[in-house]
Amino acid sequence: MRFLTGLLFSCLTWAFSLSAETATSKVKLGVRSPIAFTETTPMAGAAQLKMRLRSVETPAALNLANETFEVIVPRSYKKEVPHGLFIWISPNDKAALPADWEKVLADEKLIFIGALKSGNNRETIARMQLAITANDQMRNLYSIDPARVYISGHSGGSRVASMLAVAYADMFTGAVCFMGANFFFPTQGKDGTTYEARYIPHPEIATQAQNESRIVLVTGDKDFNLDNTKAVYEQGFMANEFKHVTLFDIPGQGHGAPGKDWLEKALKFLDDKD
Repeated sequence: MRFLTGLLFSCLTWAFSLSAETATSKVKLGVRSPIAFTETTPMAGAAQLKMRLRSVETPAALNLANETFEVIVPRSYKKEVPHGLFIWISPNDKAALPADWEKVLADEKLIFIGALKSGNNRETIARMQLAITANDQMRNLYSIDPARVYISGHSGGSRVASMLAVAYADMFTGAVCFMGANFFFPTQGKDGTTYEARYIPHPEIATQAQNESRIVLVTGDKDFNLDNTKAVYEQGFMANEFKHVTLFDIPGQGHGAPGKDWLEKALKFLDDKD
């Protein structure tokens, strides 16, 4: 029996090695590269999603055969030097970032990954499943610092990121939400607009987020989501005593992605664990 157990373990290790080798075979350091995964994670499964989002409906399983991601692993990456992980949710079907953001991520020793075809036209649950799977699989493939696993996105993708930051606070240690944020209680804008609650996180995990998660909300005085974002910050996160949440309200900034200096400031806040 001991021999059979050892043989089974060896076979599983060999199978994972082949899977990891296949997944990373097209990845070149310092170059945006495609990557695909063959195995999803139980954390993205129906049971976890229903528990964490208090969902009545059972989410469909994610078919990874139809999904592709893009990664940028910094040239500085070495297995013996753990890097952080920056998981991006785009509002469109591309995993695009401003070019100068890519250099910031590399300088900060952050591996970038974003799912393709994960834009606002996809269901929210599917977008969550893609980000959760990326988190799990990249930790298997690369040496990742567990204290620097960040979820981020822009506009509609940012709204999804803000939900994951709370509902999956044990998987994502921080979030940068650019021009979009949701909360789990209704909030109200200055003009009386009600911004409805978009999810109901599990109380224990929400408490973890309240005490430990570092979250940056980014907006601007010309962003059409300004009122919504400020309401979520003030009446949501602040009113519910989240300890490590900040708001960047950028003068003259519209709904587009801000300059790299704001990304640098956001990452500095996330990395400051004091």
